[in-house]
Amino acid sequence: MTYDLTDHARESLRKRPTIRLEWIERVLRQPDRVEPDTVDAELEHRLGRIPEYDGRVLRVIVKKATNPLRIVTCYFDRKMRRQL
Repeated sequence: MTYDLTDHARESLRKRPTIRLEWIERVLRQPDRVEPDTVDAELEHRLGRIPEYDGRVLRVIVKKATNPLRIVTCYFDRKMRRQL
């Protein structure tokens, strides 16, 4: 899958070295849940459980109208752990 990282996404990954690119790609390809952004209609939140990281939920926010997809940011979402 092809995608582009914004500067903010690159900085997020630098600050969170535990997040692997392979996990991001997995969530992009096969999200467990997809949510619209509540502020920006061009953004989409893709969420996926990462079994290799204690089942935590990775949230990847993308600008969906771009080709390739543009990743805005990503992080482990503590609130979603019990909901997904």
